[in-house]
Amino acid sequence: MIQAKLDHMYDGRPDSELTREQIIDRNLHVVEAHFHNENPETVDDAVALYGNTISWEAPSRGVVMDDRKDILEAYRGIFRTLQYERTTALRRFATEDFVFDDQIGEVKVVGEEMHNLPYKPGTRVNCRLVHLFELKDGKIIREIAYELWREADSPIAVDRVPEGAHVEVYGG
Repeated sequence: MIQAKLDHMYDGRPDSELTREQIIDRNLHVVEAHFHNENPETVDDAVALYGNTISWEAPSRGVVMDDRKDILEAYRGIFRTLQYERTTALRRFATEDFVFDDQIGEVKVVGEEMHNLPYKPGTRVNCRLVHLFELKDGKIIREIAYELWREADSPIAVDRVPEGAHVEVYGG
């Protein structure tokens, strides 16, 4: 459903038929829709925003995938491993080819199904999470998640949060 709305935005036209401003607008909407659907109920919709080829990377955990089924299962493992308590959106901007997103996630580790996560269940952690998305024709073709994991309330769990940053608190 979200993909249909995105396709309708610019009638599914390729980047070559759009202005720079239209491409950037569409890219920002695609990434917003992707994040909106990164949850257990609608993760299939998040993955549907990938192009025919996809590279999904989490370098700090040594994860590189290019198969949609593997990526979908990795997301499901993340949902079974982390309980999100709060996110803080710091900044997001785009070009014709890339969207950069910088945020902080505050989570509790509740499982052990996330590839190479350096914390055990019961641990509260902060993650400075910086994404770089590469897009083409309104589809994500590369997603790189630079994860900086720190134990909550540790001396290194410090971030400069811009005034007015959007904070979302999750029940749980």
